[in-house]
Amino acid sequence: MYPHQIAFNALPHIDIFMDNGFTREEMKMTNETKKIMGDDSIDVVAMAVRVPVFYGHSEALFIETEDKMTAEECRTLMATSPGITVVDYTEKNLYPLAVDSAGEDDVYVGRIREDFSIDNGLIMWVVSDNIRKGAALNTVQIAETLMQRNLLRVP
Repeated sequence: MYPHQIAFNALPHIDIFMDNGFTREEMKMTNETKKIMGDDSIDVVAMAVRVPVFYGHSEALFIETEDKMTAEECRTLMATSPGITVVDYTEKNLYPLAVDSAGEDDVYVGRIREDFSIDNGLIMWVVSDNIRKGAALNTVQIAETLMQRNLLRVP
């Protein structure tokens, strides 16, 4: 049950509101990022919005890197990373869409650009099929990578 109309709408409210003004889902994203990266010093904030699509998580990411990275360097890095598909042809109106990620394992990244409001900042749009690319598939893919690097042995 939603507190407002969900059809043809976007609700900036997922889960319950906490005392700090964030929702439990937003705090989960903050805490999970620090846990996954193994670095409590990473500053992450999120604004979770419920949008009525069949499948898919969509995120606008604002990133500040330690060293300067151009948008083109970021595109190249993303394009050569396993599990990521770069769709970044704004001149042709091609960028990641939730509908295109449905049924796919990859995470789609586009609209990569430099953030002129901070030093070493990048902005990008990221989508994935949240049913396929979630905790279970991520766990399997991480385990496979660790096994390939001989960092995990299965008895």
